[in-house]
Amino acid sequence: MGKGGALSEGVLKKILLSYTYVAIWIFLSFMVIVYNKYILDPKMYNWPYPISLTMIHMAFCSSLAYILVRILKVVDPVTMSWDLYVKSVIPIGLLYSLSLWLSNSAYIYLSVSFIQMLKALMPVAVYTIGVMFKKESFKSETMANMISISIGVAIAAYGEAKFDSMGVVLQLGAVAFEATRLVMIQILLTSRGISLNPITSLYYVAPCCLVFLFLPWVYVEYPILTEKSSFHLDFVIFGTNSFCAFALNLAVFLLVGKTSALTMNVAGVVKDWLLIAFSWSVIKDTVTPINLLGYALAFLGVGYYNHSKLQALKAKETQKKSQQSDEEAGMLLAEKNEESSGSKKNESHD
Repeated sequence: MGKGGALSEGVLKKILLSYTYVAIWIFLSFMVIVYNKYILDPKMYNWPYPISLTMIHMAFCSSLAYILVRILKVVDPVTMSWDLYVKSVIPIGLLYSLSLWLSNSAYIYLSVSFIQMLKALMPVAVYTIGVMFKKESFKSETMANMISISIGVAIAAYGEAKFDSMGVVLQLGAVAFEATRLVMIQILLTSRGISLNPITSLYYVAPCCLVFLFLPWVYVEYPILTEKSSFHLDFVIFGTNSFCAFALNLAVFLLVGKTSALTMNVAGVVKDWLLIAFSWSVIKDTVTPINLLGYALAFLGVGYYNHSKLQALKAKETQKKSQQSDEEAGMLLAEKNEESSGSKKNESHD
């Protein structure tokens, strides 16, 4: 056994940990989606104020992130100039606030299952916006894959029993803003060598979201809330809901940091199927055969896209290892040449 046994045990431990991170992320993501649906849906808890809910999340996350960064000093804040904050963090905060506002609003109009089907368009949006901003290279094969995903989602929408155009517009808007945010993170932060973990990300971005959401809240939801004399905030419901949202951010960091973003994408597909099954069996949302056929087609497209990304990553790693071995071989050859030339000099002196 010896080293082989230790190695196999180490590999097994790593696999089990990876599955644990995936399970934690799926569970928390599942909880946040179902919890938000429960709060916002007029047929359930009946608190249809998506801007207010998003602001509660951002206020909670901002406060907790401040405590962890400034008071408990669990993580160090990133060194960031005011100029960088204005030009990079604030635009990302604006996009994030719009994405959260619209995605939470969609729960009022659409079923959980149909929202997950529409979210399958995320790779399409990220790739298209990436090409527009020249962060992705245009490839006809990849674009054909994106079109197949779009067709699948269109078929799923055609088969939706409770189709609501307002809800679809809101969810597609949320996908577009979220995709733009992800590309902007690459352009504005990653390209400058700045990486934010979830705590520092919330520390810088959540207060921006809170400020950006305040203006529409004052005009859209505040007048309605003040008219309701019976309005009161249930601290147990909104506190646990906000804590789940914060924990989900930490779970994303844990999953991506310990595995990869690709693993999260693949796990996301599993989570979507689980949510569709839950929506159909527990919430009693109507899921039609055409819904499933369309989403299955989109699912195959997303699966192929993830497979292509994995192959590209493997090829990149192989090329990197090959370059490293070539460099090492070159250094060894140079050392041997130096040694041989040194020995020849010594012989000539003798």
